Amino acid sequence: MGWFERLLEWIRSSMGVTFMPRLGWIDLVDILFVAFLVYQILGWFRMTRAWTLLKGVLLLVGVAMISSVIQMNMTSWLLQNTMVYGVLALVIIFQPEIRRALEQLGHGGIFSAFGGSSDEKHASVSKETVEAIIDAMEQMSSVKTGALIVMEQDVRLGEYEQTGIPVDAVVTSQLLINIFEHNTPLHDGAVIIRNNRIVSATCYLPLSDNMNISKAMGTRHRAALGMSEVSDAKILVVSEETGAMSMAEGGKITRHIDRAFIMKQFATEPQEKKTSALRRKIQEHREKGGKNNA
Repeated sequence: MGWFERLLEWIRSSMGVTFMPRLGWIDLVDILFVAFLVYQILGWFRMTRAWTLLKGVLLLVGVAMISSVIQMNMTSWLLQNTMVYGVLALVIIFQPEIRRALEQLGHGGIFSAFGGSSDEKHASVSKETVEAIIDAMEQMSSVKTGALIVMEQDVRLGEYEQTGIPVDAVVTSQLLINIFEHNTPLHDGAVIIRNNRIVSATCYLPLSDNMNISKAMGTRHRAALGMSEVSDAKILVVSEETGAMSMAEGGKITRHIDRAFIMKQFATEPQEKKTSALRRKIQEHREKGGKNNA
C-alpha cells in the first residue's frame, strides 16, 4: 500500500466514513484542474462588470434552494423556470466579456507554439516607429489637434481596418500630422498601425458602453476604451479640447501621459539592441572578408 492509499485510509478512519470511492492519480489531477478552473473563472468575474451580476445570480440560487427545502412550490417553480432561460440571457448580455476571455485563452502558452510568441510579434514595432508617433502626438498636442492611433498587437483588427481607407505607408510624424490635420479627407476616425506601417485611416472603432467613464472624456476616448475592451491593441489619443495625451489598453485608459510613459509601454530598446549587435557582427564579417580577398 502506497502513501496515497494510506492517506485515504487515515481520512476514512478519522472521519468515520465507512465508504469512500477509490481515488487514483487521475482523479486527483482532475480535482485540482477543476479547482484551478473555478478559481480562474471567479478571478475573471471579479475583473469584469459581471461580478455584481454573479452575486445576484448566487442570491437567486440560494433562494431557490431554500424555497425547495421548505416546500414553497410556487416560488421554487418560478425560479427554476427562470434559470433555464437565464443562462441564455447571460450569454447574450455578457457576449463582449466572454469573447475577451476566449481571446485571452487563445493568447496563452497552449497556442504560442502555433502562433509564435508575443515577444516576436511585439518586436515588429521599431523604436523609430514609436518615436515618430510620439513626435507627431507632441506636435498635435501643442496645437490641440485631435488624434486616434491604434497600435495592433496579437489580435488582428481586419474588421475595423476595412471600415477605413487603405494607406499602406511607413509611419512618419509628418504623415500622421497631415492625416489628422483639420479639414483633410482622412482626419476623421482612427489610424491603424501594423508592423511599422499605417495600414488604414478614417477607421470606425466600437464605443465603450462603460457608464463609469468620466464626462470630461469625449468620443475619441470612448472609442479608444471600446477598442481596448474588444482587443489587445494599444490605443493612443490626443484630445482636441485640452491637447492632453492618453493611452487605452485592456479596458483601462491612462490620461496625461508623456514620451517616457509611451516608450516604456512599448519597450522596444532590448530588441533594437539585439538587432544592432547582429548588424554590427554582419558588417564586421563582411569587412574581414573584403580584407582577405584583397
